[in-house]
Parts: sequence; C-alpha cells; structure tokens
Amino acid sequence: MSKPSIYGLTLDQLAAWLAEHGHKKSRALQIWNALYRERVTEFSAMTEVKQECRDLLAEHFAIETLEEHTRQESADGTIKFLFRLQDGNLIETVLMRHKFGLSVCVTTQVGCNIGCSFCASGLLRKSRDLTSGEIVGQVMKVQLHLDRRQRDELVTHIVVMGIGEPFDNFEHMSNFIRVIRDHKGLAIGPRHITVSTSGLVPKIREFADSDLGTNLAISLHAPNNEIRTQIMKINRAYPIEPLMEAIDYYLEKTNRRITLEYILLRDINDQPEHALELAQLVGSRRNLANVNLIPYNPVDEHSQYQRSSKETITAFYDTLKKNNISCSVRLEHGVDIDAACGQLRSKQIRSERKRVAEGN
Repeated sequence: MSKPSIYGLTLDQLAAWLAEHGHKKSRALQIWNALYRERVTEFSAMTEVKQECRDLLAEHFAIETLEEHTRQESADGTIKFLFRLQDGNLIETVLMRHKFGLSVCVTTQVGCNIGCSFCASGLLRKSRDLTSGEIVGQVMKVQLHLDRRQRDELVTHIVVMGIGEPFDNFEHMSNFIRVIRDHKGLAIGPRHITVSTSGLVPKIREFADSDLGTNLAISLHAPNNEIRTQIMKINRAYPIEPLMEAIDYYLEKTNRRITLEYILLRDINDQPEHALELAQLVGSRRNLANVNLIPYNPVDEHSQYQRSSKETITAFYDTLKKNNISCSVRLEHGVDIDAACGQLRSKQIRSERKRVAEGN
C-alpha cells in the first residue's frame, strides 16, 4: 500500500502530527530543514533526527512518490519531465530558464475536465486530483535534478499552469503554495508564484479572500461569449460577464495586477476587430491588468486550429497598445520538443496503449 508524501504537510501540520504521535513539535524544524535545505530523499539520512522519530516517519510517509519516466531537453534549456505516480498515472512538469531565474510549471490533476477545444491537456479526461505532496514533489524532483548537475542552481519561480484546472483542486493547490513559500523551506515568495485558472468564478472570489497572496492569471482566450463558448466549454457555466465581475472583485480585494491569457488562433480570435473588442472588455481595468498574448502550439488532435502568423500577432499587439492596454507576447520555450502542455503525456499514453493492443 502506497504512503502519502511528507511533502504534503506544511511546517505547522508536521509539528501537529508529531505532537499527536508523542514527539516534540520542535523536531518538525529539523525534519523540515532536512527535506528542503539538505534535500534528503531517505528518512535514514536525517541524521539530526532521533532514530525513533525517523522510524515513525518512515512507517507513515514516503518522501519521493514520483518516478522520472521520460525527460526531454530543448536547445533553449527548457526541460519537460514526464513523471509516473505511485498509482501508475503520468503527469508533466516543465523547467524553464528565464533571465530572472528558473521557473517550474507544475501539474495539479491527472487529466483535465475543462475541455478547452484547442488544448492537449484535455485530450485525456481527469481521473483524479493530485495531492499537495505530489505537487510539491514535482518541484523537488526538478530541484534534485538541478542539484545532480552541480551548478548551484535553485528553482526561483513557480507557475501552476500544467495539466488540470488548479481551482478544481483548490485545497491541495492552496496547501502546496503554503509549503513552497515557507521562508524556512524552499522560500519561494508569493510574488514569484502564479496560479492560472480557466475561470471558475466562485473559486476566483475564494482565492481573493485567501491569504495566499500569489499572482493570478485568467485564461480568457476570447473577447466575447460567442467565441469563448466555441473554444472553451467552461464559458457555458461561467460566461464572460460573471467572470469579469469576479475579476473586479479580485482587483478590488487585493489591488494586485492580474494577467489575462489570450491564445491566438488563426482566423478564430486574432483579427483586428477581436483586438478592439478585447481592448474594450479590459477597459477600466487596464491599470491592473496585463494581456499576455500566446502563440499557439498546434496539436495533432486539434487540427482545426492553426497558429497565427507573426504579422497577425504583431498587428494584434499593436492594436492593444494603441488602445492603452498593457500587453506582452509570451516568450516561447521548448519549441523543439513537445511544447504544448499535455502533449508528451498524451503521446506516451497512446504509445503504451498501442503496445498493449499489439501484444494482445
């Protein structure tokens, strides 16, 4: 029977667990230091912790619960990891190199039920949520990979934009953030963490009311309900009007800038009239909103969607800027590997299913 990862506990939760099992709460900091500063992968390596306590931890928890299955490395330094979980499921995690540091994009669910028609992540429906320990474990596996290369490099930024809808796994996602931002551990500051949602309106409001303090990105991808419903099934439940109201609530509550993500799809949402409509939609929110234009990574299974031309992207960008909308074009990473989120995972699963079928 598999054991949960100890990475899933915050420092306070770990201290409480130790107290319940007859150990001093103060020992939690020793364990925490061993996990996140010394980065041990076996309880037996926690030499500062008493043997009795180490044995108790090993009885109830695992440290690593992810196994590296496949790794793709891009010429630009991007690394895409495919990890196998204890139950055999596969998830993706991506390391990206920026001028400002090293960023890891983590997955929060096995599969995705949001059903965006252009996205590789939703090719395989959600089978379960990841635990907070499995999400933290992705960051730690990447950090351990960096440690082995002996370059004295640390993960500095986190984006919660991998496979799945983070707000559909709100509790585990929130606990994950509390673990990684703890200044006694990985110490990744909340302003270096960005959570992306496809637009679960009630959870945007809950997020605004929380103490998480991280950056928020909204996958908008369309300037009106007609187009958004066409490409994003979630718009049927949460159309643009209540979505923008939730965004306004977030902006008023936090006074934090928000990112509106916009994938450009050729002849679908990338025309001059779409740019003007988007500028109008952002409107009075322009001082606290940035539109992030995203060149599309084509997916074989979604051949109806094509990448917008460079000229079209430039024209769209220029239109927004002329209307005083803060915007940027996302810098692409890993273009020479399976760049689209979920692409490597879906390819691997299809390949394994094919092998099984041929074997039968």
